[in-house]
Amino acid sequence: MDKVLVQEYRADIMECAHHGHICIVNDKGDVQAYTGDPHFVTFTRSAAKPLQAIPGIRAGIAAHYGLTEQEIAIMTASHLAEPEHVKVLESIQKKIKSDDHVLVCAASYPLDEESKENLLRQQGHKRRLYHNCSGKHLGVLAYSEMKGYSAQDYAKPDHPVQQEIIELVSNMCDIETQHIELGTDGCGFPVFAIPLSAMATAYMKLACPDLISDDATRSAVQTITAAMNHFPEMVGGRGRVDSLILKDTNIVAKGGFKGVYCFGLKKERLGVAFKILDGSEEEWAWIVQSILEQIGYEHRDTIEQLKLHFSTEIYNDGGQQVGYAKPVFQLQS
Repeated sequence: MDKVLVQEYRADIMECAHHGHICIVNDKGDVQAYTGDPHFVTFTRSAAKPLQAIPGIRAGIAAHYGLTEQEIAIMTASHLAEPEHVKVLESIQKKIKSDDHVLVCAASYPLDEESKENLLRQQGHKRRLYHNCSGKHLGVLAYSEMKGYSAQDYAKPDHPVQQEIIELVSNMCDIETQHIELGTDGCGFPVFAIPLSAMATAYMKLACPDLISDDATRSAVQTITAAMNHFPEMVGGRGRVDSLILKDTNIVAKGGFKGVYCFGLKKERLGVAFKILDGSEEEWAWIVQSILEQIGYEHRDTIEQLKLHFSTEIYNDGGQQVGYAKPVFQLQS
């Protein structure tokens, strides 16, 4: 049964209650703590992006194309199409000799409001490159180009790279391939429906790659997670929870649309995954902060930064405080 994770109050009257599930696994693959159903099945959405980047990096696309750490990081991103994001994405396009028309993701305006306003003032137009998943797409296109695979159907589940990704997800999540249900993500890629415990297991391995038996996969994970920690703004952007948390080099983190969030803790050797059932993302930072506090996380600065940048105070359009939010869940062992 789901549990209330966060309550929101206006004039001291509860206005909203956000239900969901949380799972924390240890490096033995056991559920160490949870709230609700730790095996609740949901779609990974963009939380799968660091996993989806592994096959290409494992196969050598970084050396083949001379990719920078920024370019590797943005392959895991749900970026806002800020100017620096666009610069890095266009650099990848140039290196792999590709352009927007090959991308399956829809043409979009930047999610960053300032970037969108500047673009419109300059009479700019939507681009597929501005889609928040374009880095992931360019990573798969780079791998397809290097291997001589078709670029026309790179997003279809039966494409060789997508098949390799599914197998990789199976191995990282410790779940049989036949138990992974497939859907179609908003950007057109296959998306995986798996238990939260499986997602948490994958993030535990991202944080603790010594648990990965295959040398090439382990090396790829180390390359990807290092890039995410070294260039956290590439993974999200200004004001994004991912980018703030990734500044803590002890954490590997990535959120996904419709309320999915995952992170791994290196020193503590833990993987965490949670799902907010109403699909909201506003509560991510509050839930992460509460989890870190409840497990006694030593890096207090990360918790304080979450409190500073993601206040639980609720303001109206005029800047007046009108309410507050509070996490109300307690982790169970």
